[in-house]
Formats: sequence, C-alpha cells, structure tokens
Amino acid sequence: MEKLSEHGCFGGRVAYYKHASETLGCDMRFTVFTPPGAEGKKLPVVTYLAGLTCTEENLTVKGGAYATAAECGLVLIAPDTSPRGDHVPDEDAWDFAKGAGFYVDATQSPWDKNYRMYSYITQELNKLVIENFPVDVARQGIFGHSMGGHGALTIYLKNRDIYKSVSAFAPIVAPTQCPWGHKALGNYLGDAPELWAAHDAVELMKVSDGAAPVILIDQGLEDPFLDEQLKPHLFEEACASVGQKLTLRRHDGYDHGYFFIETFMEDHIRHHAGLL
Repeated sequence: MEKLSEHGCFGGRVAYYKHASETLGCDMRFTVFTPPGAEGKKLPVVTYLAGLTCTEENLTVKGGAYATAAECGLVLIAPDTSPRGDHVPDEDAWDFAKGAGFYVDATQSPWDKNYRMYSYITQELNKLVIENFPVDVARQGIFGHSMGGHGALTIYLKNRDIYKSVSAFAPIVAPTQCPWGHKALGNYLGDAPELWAAHDAVELMKVSDGAAPVILIDQGLEDPFLDEQLKPHLFEEACASVGQKLTLRRHDGYDHGYFFIETFMEDHIRHHAGLL
C-alpha cells in the first residue's frame, strides 16, 4: 500500500492511497479520513460507495462529510467504483464497466477477471483498512449514493455480521426492475435470475428478519432518475412487509447530484455515529 498524499482537514487527516488489488487484478485507489484524537484508539469506521461514473474523489472533495465526521470521531473510507487500468475490459458506455462496477462479483467473461467489487469491498479492502488504520472491527457502517446506495444496502443486508449501520442517498433499490440494473446484472451475471435477486435490496429485504437497526434513505423529488431507475417505494413496501424500521425522506427541490448529498450528509454521518 502506497500513500500518495495527506492533508489536514478539520483537525484530522485526509490521505490518498494506492494498492495492488489481488481481487480485481489492478491497482486501486481509496481515501481515508481520520478524525482528530485517533492516536491509540479504535474508532468506528464507515465506508462510502459512490455511484456511476464516480471515483474515490466524490465523497472526498464534494461530499461535505468531514466536519461532522471529525466531531463524531468517525473514520471514513472512500474507495473507487470499479477496477482500472488499460488491461481491464471496458465498454463505451457511461453506465457500464469502468466507473460502474455495480458492487457485484461478475461471473461472465470478460468481466469476471476484474469486476469483483463485492468481494473487494467486503473482504480485501475491509481487511486492509482493519490492519492499517485505527478502526474498530466491531463498529463498521456502510453508505452510498445511487449505484453506491444499491451497493451499500445489498452489502449490508448480506453481511450484517460485518456492518452494523447503513444509509443511502437516492439508491437503486431494485436493479432487477430497472434499466441500469438489467444492463449491469445481465452483463456481469448473465441470464441468472437467482444471482440477480441476490444483489437486489428489495428482494433481500423480503426474505430478511426485519430486525436490523433503522435504515436511513434520502431521496430528492426532482431527481430525473426517480421513477424509471430508483423506485424507492418498492424498498419501502418491502421493509413494511417484514417490519423493518425505515426512515425514507423525500425532499422537494433536490435532484440526484452532490448538492443534494452534501445538504443531508450531516444527518447520515450522525445516523451512523449514533448506531456505532
């Protein structure tokens, strides 16, 4: 692991790292915010998963998360959204392949050699963070935006032994029922409905015990992707069917971008701090 740069931020430090990922077969980048007073401590840690076309820079530069994270004593991790490199297969599309790993482990050629973001986040990156930073393995949370909100919800529901809190901004909650999901899951996983369902937050919630801590979701009502791609009401209905506590907030005047995210970021940081 190589530290690329480090910067003071709200009394803590933001650092950029690069490492050779065995899971993805390429170099990967991520950032770490460490709050002030972390020396000699084991702190709660929250991983942020960004959306389509994004990188580790989105939360780091535009998320507006670090002032509240410093106050709450949270470590924040921001990984990239897909494998990178000239040898990594790509497609001429903004919503698939590089920048759009969709947080699944691909089973179809040529994507299966590198596009294994589910295992990267839950295993390799998680192990790297635990071994190298002042974090408490028993106090981990996860959140994300859009494709990353899909990733956060599905990873959380499948790994509640690892992650103890979850939230999302404008998540893709039902990829089996929207064009973005059909494109990603169809290419990465092939014609395999049972594999698709295993990466669909609505389907996972329907078979859950409904006993997870409250889930927080914020959704802008001027989001151009709301009706066709996001469909938060489906997750709301799935939570109700199993008695899962959900705070789903719908906001007039907000779209899908980072002005929306930074407006409600403090609430999400405090949500995780309160549970962790």
